[in-house]
Amino acid sequence: MKPTTPDKIRNVALISHGGAGKTTLAEAMLFDAGAIGRMGSVDAGTSTLDWDPDEHKRQQTINLAIASLEHDGVRITLVDTPGYADYQADVVQALAAADAAIVVVDASAGVEVGTEEVWRLAEERKMPRFVFVNKMDRENASYDATLDALKAAFGPKIAPVYLPIGSADSFRGYIDVIEEHANVYEGGSHTEVPIPPEMEGIEHTRRDALVEAAAEASDELMMKYLEGEAITDEEIGSAMHKGTREGTVVPVFVGSALKNIGVRELLDMIVKHIPSPAEVGTRPTADGKELAPDPSTPFVAHVFKTTADPFVGRLTYFRVISGKLRSQGHVYNAGRREEERIGNLLAVHGKDQSSLPEVGPGDIAAVAKLTSTQAGDTLVADRAQAAQLPPLRFPAPSLQVAIEPESKADLDKLGQALSRLQEEEPSVRVHREDGTGETILTAMGDAHVDVIVDRLKRKFGASVKTATPQVPYRETIRKPAKIDNKFKRQTGGHGQYGHVVIEFEPAESGGGFEFGNRIVGGVVPKQYIPAVEKGLREAMAEGVLAGFPVVDFRATLVDGSYHTVDSSEMAFKVAASQALKRAFTDANPTLLEPILEVEVVVPDEYMGDVMGQITSKRGHVLGMDSSNGMQLLRAQVPQAEMFHYATELRSITQGRGRFSWKLDHYAEVPHNVADRVIAERSKTTAAEKH
Repeated sequence: MKPTTPDKIRNVALISHGGAGKTTLAEAMLFDAGAIGRMGSVDAGTSTLDWDPDEHKRQQTINLAIASLEHDGVRITLVDTPGYADYQADVVQALAAADAAIVVVDASAGVEVGTEEVWRLAEERKMPRFVFVNKMDRENASYDATLDALKAAFGPKIAPVYLPIGSADSFRGYIDVIEEHANVYEGGSHTEVPIPPEMEGIEHTRRDALVEAAAEASDELMMKYLEGEAITDEEIGSAMHKGTREGTVVPVFVGSALKNIGVRELLDMIVKHIPSPAEVGTRPTADGKELAPDPSTPFVAHVFKTTADPFVGRLTYFRVISGKLRSQGHVYNAGRREEERIGNLLAVHGKDQSSLPEVGPGDIAAVAKLTSTQAGDTLVADRAQAAQLPPLRFPAPSLQVAIEPESKADLDKLGQALSRLQEEEPSVRVHREDGTGETILTAMGDAHVDVIVDRLKRKFGASVKTATPQVPYRETIRKPAKIDNKFKRQTGGHGQYGHVVIEFEPAESGGGFEFGNRIVGGVVPKQYIPAVEKGLREAMAEGVLAGFPVVDFRATLVDGSYHTVDSSEMAFKVAASQALKRAFTDANPTLLEPILEVEVVVPDEYMGDVMGQITSKRGHVLGMDSSNGMQLLRAQVPQAEMFHYATELRSITQGRGRFSWKLDHYAEVPHNVADRVIAERSKTTAAEKH
């Protein structure tokens, strides 16, 4: 990667639904530009950008990957992304690095759910876009149907620039609507030919549509268009460039990445119409200031991804916003307020890396072995002027699984492995559930979990098993009880004696545990009262109904007695512990379950099915809001019913629904459910004892 100026850089993310052919398109671009000697294959595991063993195993992109090429004196950096929804965090990271996106669409499948999702992410960033209609050589490929679907989904800004000549086996080239000629491919090379007579009418119609779309970006062109004046190719190109940059025009190109048709021309259009970092101009900081892509200003870079490699260590990917940075220097992490030492700056080309002497505005590069920097952080040269860029917003994971090591050796490695995994997986959460003792992994979906399990073993040497988590139930009491409990034991020498009278009463939900003391006259000496509280707290860890933690009650020590010789802190701890267990018999004990507050976002047509499913899960709908053809449903649902909801929602909405959740409160479990839970818990406990 040669040093260059911001106006000679194009940073482009390739985004799509899974299987549309992004990685093959990137491979063809790299080949056409001479960046690689031959075209690799995704299916054969030889592509430049799908190099990870997990990607070879699944024959799909799982991680974003970067490679650069040079075309017409311009450096184009491609950021390839996964198409499957479980790996959407990498799409967010790629869009943070790029200045524009190419949305790849399968001509035989049209606009799919993943197309809508990545379009939404690009729209949120107001990012310029191209559409590349790929796989025109496929059976059932239909350009017209795909174009109609694009316009229906994304509006009149969709502007066809190329029209295919033929489809499926007969696909052999395209018509350039702007320059009004055709390119036909034979034997790997193309020839410019006149537009086939049978397509002249279609070409004129599409040209009019393109002119109309481009005119939206130029008042002068709009006036000429409305007055019926002739419009030159240069005027159309200029308006299309302006409209692309502003997001009012989305040019549509066509081809076959596998057969390398239309790819070189796409590179031409990237150079002509994708904005450079210089043209994009300033970027806002978190506090509203603007950073210009100027090499003479202080260095600022946005970290968009980190990976944890067992051999190289942590690799940090960043995009330079302003200023320059040389290798073997120091930077300051503005958010974490820590200095980082910079070793060799690296240009990334798939799995390969090469050293860079320096980086400047618009450059995408990497550095190894930063100690604390993570995705979303801002690196600056000047601590005194520590600008901070807005953080990255990643999709919240929603599928929970319990994980446990397969062996003692795996247990020793698991803690560090999970810590390093979370450095490179921003959409993964790991926590230990107090009520069950399980380690809970929260990921984006089943496929994401499978990849994480493989990665833990391959990269970090920790093999784990997964299971559906246990529900972290709680136990409590529903009415007051007064317990007089005496613990007395004689063992030959000093005995044990502790006597307590404790009043137990329910507390409001979420009230936790309160301990009170109304002892008068020293019937229980002061030095033993903390032992009473400690005994109660220890006994709370395991309730009587099913062994779950006890919550939401008050215990007040009101009376008792002691023995001058045999009493001890231990005796009063045991007496208090026994008192709590006895209280459950008299205080109407009950089982509590966690209730989640759930927000589900789905297209209008799926709302009925989603509401029915929520109701079938003992859910209670709180309300609904509507916006842009999408419905937001808010509900409260028992956690016990939600462990597989990520997969279920994806199924009933054809992948178009998404949801988030958070713990809201604990509520009493219905009798029939409680009886089943208690019976299952008893069986499990009995089996563990044997």
